[in-house]
Amino acid sequence: MILRFAFFRDWIDGGIPIAYWISSFYFPQGFLTSVLQGYSRSNMIPVDQLSFEFVMQDTSDPHELEGAPEEGIYIHGLFMDGAAWSYDDMAIDDQEFGTMFVKSPIINFIPWKAELVWEKYRCPIYKTSIRAGTLSTTGHSTNFVLAIEVETLMDPSYWTLKGAAMLTMLND
Repeated sequence: MILRFAFFRDWIDGGIPIAYWISSFYFPQGFLTSVLQGYSRSNMIPVDQLSFEFVMQDTSDPHELEGAPEEGIYIHGLFMDGAAWSYDDMAIDDQEFGTMFVKSPIINFIPWKAELVWEKYRCPIYKTSIRAGTLSTTGHSTNFVLAIEVETLMDPSYWTLKGAAMLTMLND
């Protein structure tokens, strides 16, 4: 709670952040929709035709970023469950034995016209490690945020069978 307050206070006092701490949002889906809406309005493209392209950065530390991205937004604060990230291959990888969670790299969410790429792994993002949620009044899960496409050197089904996902927060 205190860290969330500090993030929003810094945003108010210091202006638009270079990277957004996704875990600070109670309803991250709403924030991500607002990013698409802003892009939709400035480019005169219907928002229902938009999605995100996901570009992993070579760091998980937002302080190492030199500035905001040219397009889209940087998201940080995700944790990988059932997988890790290989900075050498810039692809999803097996986690080390005995490691439960690994910090995800910073991700550049770039709005673009929707198009699925099936050779990538569609990694789900959940708010918590309990991968279930009740349906809200909008008909959406209260726990599932969205699925992002990440590079993989293996068949995407490998990661599906391992249950690889990203989380906005850990249980502790």
